[in-house]
Amino acid sequence: MSRERLYLFDTTLRDGAQTQGVGFSLHDKRIIAQMLDELGVDYIEGGYPGANPADSEFFSERPKFSHAKFVAFGMVRRSGRSVSNDPGLAAVLAAKTDAFCLVAKASAYQVRVALETTNEENLAAIRDSISAAVAKSGTAMLDCEHFFDGYKEDPAFALACAKAAYESGARWVVLCDTNGGTLPHEVEAIVGEVTKHIPGSHLGIHAHDDTGQGVANSLAAVRAGVRQIQGTLNGLGERCGNANLCSLIPTLKLKKPFCDTLEINVTDAKLATLTQVSRALDEILNRAPNKHAPYVGESAFVTKTGIHASAVLKDPHTYEHIVPELVGNHRQVLVSDQAGRSNVLAALERAGIAFDKSDPKVTRLVEEMKEREAGGYSYESAEASFELLARRTLGHVPDYFRVLQFDVNVEQRTNGQGRPNTVALAVVKVDVAGEVLISAAEGNGPVNALDVALRKDIGKYQSYIDGLKLVDYRVRILNGGTEAVTRVLVESEDENGARWTTIGVSSNVIDASFQALMDSLTYKLVKAGAPA
Repeated sequence: MSRERLYLFDTTLRDGAQTQGVGFSLHDKRIIAQMLDELGVDYIEGGYPGANPADSEFFSERPKFSHAKFVAFGMVRRSGRSVSNDPGLAAVLAAKTDAFCLVAKASAYQVRVALETTNEENLAAIRDSISAAVAKSGTAMLDCEHFFDGYKEDPAFALACAKAAYESGARWVVLCDTNGGTLPHEVEAIVGEVTKHIPGSHLGIHAHDDTGQGVANSLAAVRAGVRQIQGTLNGLGERCGNANLCSLIPTLKLKKPFCDTLEINVTDAKLATLTQVSRALDEILNRAPNKHAPYVGESAFVTKTGIHASAVLKDPHTYEHIVPELVGNHRQVLVSDQAGRSNVLAALERAGIAFDKSDPKVTRLVEEMKEREAGGYSYESAEASFELLARRTLGHVPDYFRVLQFDVNVEQRTNGQGRPNTVALAVVKVDVAGEVLISAAEGNGPVNALDVALRKDIGKYQSYIDGLKLVDYRVRILNGGTEAVTRVLVESEDENGARWTTIGVSSNVIDASFQALMDSLTYKLVKAGAPA
């Protein structure tokens, strides 16, 4: 059975850039655009030429994409101006691009209040601007801003805006839920009415997530006939974000009826890179990935309780809606105070640690883990530390180095401008195969100073940790009062981009931090195969 083509339009670099706290450099834009092209996205909206220097430079040269069309965004001509006499539109139409996406109001209320013009002038601006864009590139589209709200207020005018673009040669007429308040059943019903006037093969959907239904609204529009979906990676966007392509793409590829009736350009092999793409974007933005994101989140295929873990180990379909590897993710069976023996066995298999199910050491490992978690440890958040505990219990972890002593001092100094500056100084004394080494380092805090001093010199193992760095540090006070217990989680990264988390627990935050730091170094040496 032949399937209809569905087109993916990414607006991460334009609408996604409106996310609070997000800003893309020119270098970022080029990397992300290439990533999107490789994923299989059909249209990549690069931004608004003329709006800022970075966007203008981005459009000064057409990127060399293998598949995607490069799109410039802009507004239709302003009221009272011609196409040739509107500097904003002229800057957009001058961009070196494959297509143009212009935006216009499709709501009588918005035309009256926001633009302070007439319905007739708004329709004329759409016709003039789309005609000019078509003449320039051959591929133009209109974002009908506030379309769904406008349709509910005045269906005839909203439709007139959409038809004006289509009749002027627009390849796509995109229906926008700009305020994000429309519900899926409304979207499906309204799109169904629009398809009586404009073919679905020329309609798109642009949904925002203000009710948490951006993805649902996009799928509802597809069910009603639209054949272009606009969205962003990781759901970036102003306010609550846009429809999330990292949820839409696998749903379209893997879920019925979409996978049976529609075809997108993302291949199975490219779908398997989706998790990597999602996390690469977060890395560029220096943001922590959303662990609970559908499909690509770290927790998307996590099982914690023993009874669930036992079922997953027998047949993953008992608690998984897809095979994680299809989207580049992986299954996790956590070890925690709620874990049963099944969780621990799964964690051992995942770490590649050989074991015998009947070995009493396995039982001892489960008991010791639960005792430690009762004391404040949380191994579901620190699998690297769990792996070290397991290896020590079931076999052996080389005694690479032994800390003989460490000391941390924090003092306030006066800098050259006479301003106070607080500095930490750490000294660490270690024994490496009988050789005693002493390292000192300054840091912006006691943990930073300890981390630098500990990694400064561990003798013959130094080459194994040269690329190691601390990337995250989290502290939690487990109970109050004078005998508070502190849990510290340290996330580390090596030169290959591999990350792991280790844990320390103590009534002293420095001691807990140092435990986690030592585990991190030891884990790296074990993984690197450093000789004892």
